[in-house]
Amino acid sequence: PAPPKKAAPAAPPPAPKVATAGDERVDRRVPMSRMRKRIAERLKDSQNTAAMLTTYNEIDMTSIIEMRNLYKDEFMKKHDMKLGFMSMFVAAAARALQESPIVNAVIDGDDVVYRDYIDMSVAVSSPNGLVVPVLRDVQGMSFADIEGSINYFGKKAGAGNLALEDMAGGTFTISNGGVFGSMMSTPIINQPQSAILGMHATIKRPYVVDGKIEIRPMMYVALSYDHRIIDGREAVTFLKSIKEKVEDPRRLLLNL
Repeated sequence: PAPPKKAAPAAPPPAPKVATAGDERVDRRVPMSRMRKRIAERLKDSQNTAAMLTTYNEIDMTSIIEMRNLYKDEFMKKHDMKLGFMSMFVAAAARALQESPIVNAVIDGDDVVYRDYIDMSVAVSSPNGLVVPVLRDVQGMSFADIEGSINYFGKKAGAGNLALEDMAGGTFTISNGGVFGSMMSTPIINQPQSAILGMHATIKRPYVVDGKIEIRPMMYVALSYDHRIIDGREAVTFLKSIKEKVEDPRRLLLNL
């Protein structure tokens, strides 16, 4: 019988791709902008200075969404601006800061300085990065006043026209990563402040209401605080107060 045929040799592995001039890998070194450098310095100073801790909660956004849908057209007609969610959180935070003044306080040397006014830093996007213009004396503002101030600074930031005095000061900060889709984060305190509230995306998910599972629009919120001055009980009580006011806006009218 004829000898068995030998198997054909295996094909050699393909040769590695040779990089061409068009595939050249390049590192580009670009100087940081003055604003980016300042932001980096302040964030790192905050981490090095504060004994930072974060507590979390969740908010059922059903009531505030219903309120907005019910009055947004009338609000627009009267004030010539949209009714957003940020004004509710700013108003709720201002009331909660009055209830828990230590969250609005700051360490200065060996002293604790309490502020009887509330200057709210609200983080907004700009072509040069995230900036935090300050809404002065928020404790005396209406929803329309708050929305008007946010819109004003948002337009200035978008045009790159924010001045340093627009961002100076501030006793408390609110940052909303939800506009970019963030579900949860740990915000960094804006020094020399003692706390910052982080808002996040509103997502529909199962939630227990009166012993029944319902689909509700939910938002996680985070409060980062300086544990050197704010105890855990005060931080949790403060965040819970914001939750209660946003979930039932009537509490703001009744001063509850």
